[in-house]
Amino acid sequence: MTDLRALLGIEHPIVLGPFGGLSSVALAAAVSEAGGLGGYGLYGYDGDRIRATVAELHRATARPFAVNIWIPTGDEVEPNAQHAVFAQALQPFYDAVGVEMPPRPARYLPPLDEQLDAIWESAPPVLSVVFGVPSEEVVAEAHRRGIRIVGTATTVAEAVALADSGVDAVVATGLEAGGHRVSFLRPAEESLIGTLALVPQVVDAVDVPVIAAGGIADRRGVAAAFALGASGVQIGTAFLATVESAATDAHRAAIRSTAADGTVLTRAMSGRLARGARNRAVRAIEASGTIAPFPMQNWLTGRFRAAASEQNLGELQSLWMGQGAPLVAHGTAAETFAEMLAGVPAAG
Repeated sequence: MTDLRALLGIEHPIVLGPFGGLSSVALAAAVSEAGGLGGYGLYGYDGDRIRATVAELHRATARPFAVNIWIPTGDEVEPNAQHAVFAQALQPFYDAVGVEMPPRPARYLPPLDEQLDAIWESAPPVLSVVFGVPSEEVVAEAHRRGIRIVGTATTVAEAVALADSGVDAVVATGLEAGGHRVSFLRPAEESLIGTLALVPQVVDAVDVPVIAAGGIADRRGVAAAFALGASGVQIGTAFLATVESAATDAHRAAIRSTAADGTVLTRAMSGRLARGARNRAVRAIEASGTIAPFPMQNWLTGRFRAAASEQNLGELQSLWMGQGAPLVAHGTAAETFAEMLAGVPAAG
């Protein structure tokens, strides 16, 4: 099997998880400069913003980095009359941050083709995808341009589908991971496999390098992932807590103060299942019983969440984090990277 480091052109098999809305060029560059693979989430970015962001990443580091996009699953809703109904249910949160409810947009998300055109033009070294299998055309175009492509699986069947599509590596992400559950073959609630069980089964099922993710927050988790047969690790929460990330101080504080059993899988913030702290906003939205489908809910909550972030109001933000949050012990990207590197076996 191809060595992950040689495949991606990196020195160490440590990958930064891409955070939708919380990625920063500074953090991605820091991980790449340390010898790992920096990551940046492009969720919701239109073509112009993608071009500008990838250009900034190229300026920040000459080493490989990855950008991430979400593949449409086909059940995404377009703006419709129900928008006003669901918006009204969230009015108390807009009042709490002192901003007006914005009018219904023409669209919630940019088209995938627009994002891909910008990616091909800006040429990131690595493209990672979630929520599906990239098309044959996308894989071929990426490889034609010298771009490595990485898929993300929450089950063995998803990993096999990704490997069969021609991706270069697969991230096997266990239920412990923070943020969205990126399942696509079955509902996310039916695809909740822990990292310890998922990784070795994926390793046995595919012939491409497997990157372990979910609950890995210190050198012990890294060592365990390699013992399970992983070729690399993807780290999210531990890097999200660093000063280089785009998380707010309230979010960082929440990561350090939330117990492993203090996170919850919820559709409250985006309309899709995701793991984070069960703060005031999550509790209230769940109690209301009114949650719009994706991406309507994500757009609606995103407007007050942005204001809450500016005001550092953690109780009204999406406090994404994994079950390994209590293990987070370092404040900078360099310190966190060194901690993870200590768990990589000498021959890893």
